[in-house]
Amino acid sequence: MTRVATPVRKNDNVLVITGKDRGKRGRVLKIDPAKNRLVVEGVNMIKRHTKPNPGKNIKGGIVEREASVHVSNVQLVCPECGAQTRVGHKILGDGRKVRICRKCEGAVDK
Repeated sequence: MTRVATPVRKNDNVLVITGKDRGKRGRVLKIDPAKNRLVVEGVNMIKRHTKPNPGKNIKGGIVEREASVHVSNVQLVCPECGAQTRVGHKILGDGRKVRICRKCEGAVDK
């Protein structure tokens, strides 16, 4: 499987553009660049049956948590204009390379 440089980073806000959770927005919690997948808060919820583990203070039962989604199924949400957008890059005057919104040309990085 080929690895693609993803324009999305941890703590970015993204919009799910396809699949059963299409239209949901959430924050990126975790990224797996080797598999081109990421975990988005409140998206792709699954149920897991867990055994109790008193040592790690884990209660047993049915736990609902987020599963990963493919990077191609989400799109970055611009913090300035609030629209879903593709990501561009720009080199600032002080030499920093930042991600920019393709719609409003605003900087995505802080």
